[in-house]
Amino acid sequence: MAYVEWEIRGRQVSHCNCNIGCPCQFNALPSHGHCRAYLFMEIERGHFGATRLDGLRWGGLFAWPGPIHLGNGTAMVVVDRSASAPQRAAIEAIASGQETEPGSLITQVFSTTLSTLLPTQVQSIELSIDLQKRSAQVRVPGLLKGAAESIKNPITGAPHLVTVKLPQGFEYDEAEFLQGQARTDGSPIELEFDGTHAHIAKVHWSTHGVVR
Repeated sequence: MAYVEWEIRGRQVSHCNCNIGCPCQFNALPSHGHCRAYLFMEIERGHFGATRLDGLRWGGLFAWPGPIHLGNGTAMVVVDRSASAPQRAAIEAIASGQETEPGSLITQVFSTTLSTLLPTQVQSIELSIDLQKRSAQVRVPGLLKGAAESIKNPITGAPHLVTVKLPQGFEYDEAEFLQGQARTDGSPIELEFDGTHAHIAKVHWSTHGVVR
């Protein structure tokens, strides 16, 4: 099958309702039996066919009533207001797993577990991801506010540094594991996280999956 060739490089934050570490990262069942999460990315450089995607921000909110692989999930794509119509269409295609080799990338795998795809939200996205400081903040006015930081030692408060490598993973090659808080406001997918798992990573995705 011929695909549209696309490629993006950027920084990403993912945040879910699982306990810190997120067993789903290691093919185990979610901490509370179900999954709710968001993912946001800032594209440093990228294209979808002939459409340039440099500098765009986008994300998605997700909810599954049980483990992800059992399906029946709901998702909603969020695209920054600055995107042109062709750029928005490109992001929607990438976010929904289109034009991507099956099983090669998180967005394509997730797409096979969804039964409901809500209308895309076009909003201003405030996003800051600092890999050196191990922190991230995301704010979509009227929709979501979240933040993540280093896991803290419960006795001393010192940062607990955790770097995880997944050389065959379909989301990232290496990520910094964090903890965070988040809350939605007016979103049809409700999220409320307090001290739960988050991770940040530098990612390189393409039509053919994670580029290594």
